[in-house]
Parts: sequence; structure tokens; C-alpha cells
Amino acid sequence: MIDVRPFSSLGGANHGWLNAKHHFSFANYYDPSRMSWGNLRVWNDDEIAPGTGFPPHPHSDMEIITYVREGAITHEDSLGNKGRTEAGDVQVMSAGTGIRHAEYNAEPILTRIFQIWIEPTKRGEKPSWGAKPFPKGDRAGEFVILASGFEGDGDVLPIRTDARIVAATLKAGETAEYPLGADRRGYLVPAMGDVEINGVRVNARDGAAIRDVDVLKVTAVNDAELVLVDAA
Repeated sequence: MIDVRPFSSLGGANHGWLNAKHHFSFANYYDPSRMSWGNLRVWNDDEIAPGTGFPPHPHSDMEIITYVREGAITHEDSLGNKGRTEAGDVQVMSAGTGIRHAEYNAEPILTRIFQIWIEPTKRGEKPSWGAKPFPKGDRAGEFVILASGFEGDGDVLPIRTDARIVAATLKAGETAEYPLGADRRGYLVPAMGDVEINGVRVNARDGAAIRDVDVLKVTAVNDAELVLVDAA
């Protein structure tokens, strides 16, 4: 099953400094049919104006992954971590027992991010933060793992949950496969470009909720950049 959720159907709000679209119920957007997808709870498509951002605020017991699509995001938290994550790169914050953080667009241009929240497998763990560059050339024509809760997935960002975040960049006409597994749930969003997933058309920034599919076969209709959560 591949349920396409067009970008135009997403909830959201425009706060001026922040234009947010929500793939799942979030803040003032509520849709009982879009509460979560397995242990994937939030997928926000955020556009943050230059010189603005999210002031310090708390989280606990959530794995929060930020995929930067354009521009950069600057992070600060109550653990003393500071970092700047650029387009194509990823940061992970494991909120654990509690953490306060701020996320700012310190750039002179608009920053676009995907913010992804996944329920942790274990609660009450020590909070942490990390970031990692993932050059798009290293994932050209194939899916690569950006963050994972599984041992043996190599030098990727760790998350404390039964999930993986993977990404690919495809040229028009290229095909990449991902072995999801029929017992897993996938949620795929093209950050850029249009694709066909096992023959089903998914346009840029649409969401595709996937289940009961063993192998994903993704073909780019035009040049595309893809982010996929492999969820429990």
C-alpha cells in the first residue's frame, strides 16, 4: 500500500517568520487520520526567514532529526552544544530526560528544513545532540543511511529508536531500490523533484505512507532528492 498525501493537503500555519506544513497532526493542526505512522510522529516541512528561528524551548523523550534542504540551521542547547548544519546535512537531538534548545536561521537567505520526530524505544535516557555532513555525491543514485537505531549500520548518526533515516539523490530516469520489508512502515518525501514509487507518482514535497511493501523501487521523473523514514 502506498498512500500519497499531496503537499496541498497538508496542515500548517504561516507565522510570518515561519511557514510550516505538517504531514501529521501538530500544534493547532489536528487530523485523526494523520496522527502518526508507526513510531514516526512528526514530519514538518519548515521555511524559516533569515535572522529568525525557534527560541529556547524544552523537549523530552523524543528523537528529533533535522534534515536541512536549503540554507543552514544553527543549534544551541542546554548541554552546551553549538553547531551549524548546512543543506544536505543532518542533525539529531535525543531529548531523553529533558533538554532545552534553540534553532536559528543565522543566514541571509531562507532556510528550508524537514523536522522529523520519532518515538524512542526507551525513555528516560540521557539527552544528546550530534550532526554530520552527508555530501550529496556520496548518495548519488542510491539510498544511504543518515541516522539509525540499529547496530551494524556503519558510521551514521545514532538514534534511540527502531528506525532509520535514509536519503538518495537521483538523476532523471535513474532508479534506486530500498529493502523496506513488508513488516515495516516507510514514509518518503521528495525534498526536490518528482518520482514514481513502485509505479505510483509522488511529486515534490508530497508524502508517501508505505506499508506491506517488501522492496521500494523509486524512479526519478526528473532530478530528485529523497528522504525516507524506515519506521517500526
